[in-house]
Amino acid sequence: QVQLVESGGNLVQPGGSLRLSCTTSGFTLDFMAIGWFRQAPGKEREGVSCIGKTDDDISYADSVKGRFTASRDNAENTVYLRMNSLKPEDTAVYYCATALLDWCPDALYMDYWGEGTLVTVSS
Repeated sequence: QVQLVESGGNLVQPGGSLRLSCTTSGFTLDFMAIGWFRQAPGKEREGVSCIGKTDDDISYADSVKGRFTASRDNAENTVYLRMNSLKPEDTAVYYCATALLDWCPDALYMDYWGEGTLVTVSS
């Protein structure tokens, strides 16, 4: 049974940092890409990052490029999203998802999702 569980969301001040975790089970993480998405209140879900099989295969949305860093620990079956220089507009529920492919399709085609973790950036 494929499962993804996000954790690490919290309330943080502008300029602060958080690290989100996405712990996976039910499949071999080594061969799969994991996407990070977020949905802010009243807004559509947007893609944040996709991490492929290797650390050289990572992409970011323009809005987070240079501030967010995705990484993976296959031995721990976990993918991370390090978020620095957080802004109020980063406030959202953050999700990880997979299509059990080695690349990230659009969110509509992601088959498995976690429940999400809330990140609130506010003073």
